[in-house]
Amino acid sequence: MGVFVTGTDTSVGKTLAACALLRAMSGTGMAVSGYKPVAAGAVRVDGHLRNDDAVWLQRCSSTRPEYDEVNPVVLEAAIAPHIAARDAAVKLDLDRLVAGHRRLAEMSDLVITEGAGGWLVPLGERLQFPDLVAALGVPVILVVGMRLGCLNHALLTAESIARHGARLGGWIANTLEPGMTALAENLATLESRLDAPLIGSIPWLGNESMDERIKRARSVMNLDLFLQVSRN
Repeated sequence: MGVFVTGTDTSVGKTLAACALLRAMSGTGMAVSGYKPVAAGAVRVDGHLRNDDAVWLQRCSSTRPEYDEVNPVVLEAAIAPHIAARDAAVKLDLDRLVAGHRRLAEMSDLVITEGAGGWLVPLGERLQFPDLVAALGVPVILVVGMRLGCLNHALLTAESIARHGARLGGWIANTLEPGMTALAENLATLESRLDAPLIGSIPWLGNESMDERIKRARSVMNLDLFLQVSRN
């Protein structure tokens, strides 16, 4: 089983949502692994590049994978992956990314793959994340950053997911602003217009630690719905 987590933009909570789902499913006794095939934005730790999002996916994986298994392509510059890869003379190869997923799938009941940025982020001249999703054959979970403009961003992303032949399995709302005006009305609009179930609505979490944010996000996830999505 597996899912691909994308977002309406960068920094909308993909890692938070993915880690919350990893920990929730691990709590049911499942062997779960997080996968960040490509990460742009890293620091050197003991001589090795490490991306913070990938580190959290690794920590939340019950299968205890090595960092390189979770994140086979890590790029130092915090810019679009295809530009960071070009500048670092790294070729982003679809077969390599699929092979990395396959290795994790062999040790897992469920693999949660997280993209980088939004749905249509390029990975090369001809390669983008929809190509990876098609190769993996997994449903998409869309993380919607709840803020002004979210309706347009979410509906356009859902439209593009369908146009690329992928299946939107569900979506997660992540509140990015304290006291967002008309939050309930925006959620209701998305529920009526997105052809997929709402798996969880994460409240504004402020400046809490990542561990606490994951814990609180985990508590709002509908695991029955998520299991239905990941099994189809």
